[in-house]
Amino acid sequence: MTETPDSSPRPFDVRFRETFRDLILWRRDVRRFRRDPIDPALMHSLLELASHAPSVGHCQPWRFVLVESADRRDQVISSFARANARALENYDGERRAQYARLKLEGLENAPVHVAVFADEGAEEGSGLGRRTMPETLSYSVVAAIQTLWLAARAEGLGLGWISILEPEVIHRALEVPQTWTLVAYLCIGWPVEEHLDPELDRHRWQQRLDVERMIFWR
Repeated sequence: MTETPDSSPRPFDVRFRETFRDLILWRRDVRRFRRDPIDPALMHSLLELASHAPSVGHCQPWRFVLVESADRRDQVISSFARANARALENYDGERRAQYARLKLEGLENAPVHVAVFADEGAEEGSGLGRRTMPETLSYSVVAAIQTLWLAARAEGLGLGWISILEPEVIHRALEVPQTWTLVAYLCIGWPVEEHLDPELDRHRWQQRLDVERMIFWR
């Protein structure tokens, strides 16, 4: 008797592939949010889906911290203000003025804040794949973030990744274990506007590079 598998591969047809391409192309780093709340069940569903991302040694090192405390959020906002002021000092002339005009965060209005950490002390996976390239632990967390980003976009939500922060301040503010390393601070919410082109491209900070510049043969 031939055994029947419990499940068969899903048929990813042409229509699905076209829709998936649209999902990727319309994914944006969102900075302008409405204040409307997100259903906690939807947020949990998105984080559960993100946890299906690939990880080195199947160690699943991502740790999601939902930042709901007003005081902790204020500490994050203050950290951004300090880090952003220091970043501005790195530019001169028109580039400095251009930087000052950019909208680089959505901390005030985004209904959901998520700090994403890599647990450097994760014992799951027994170190498989990490001994020669320990950085793959953080790469795994980035894979989960990208999965969350696309999943959120598919629900009509926007996600913004803020890197202009002081990691040590965020670590203290959120009181997380010392073995956790901050990878990303995310703002999630319903976007005020949607654009096919990235904001930094639209405001002429950096245009999209031609893919041919990023492909090499040896």
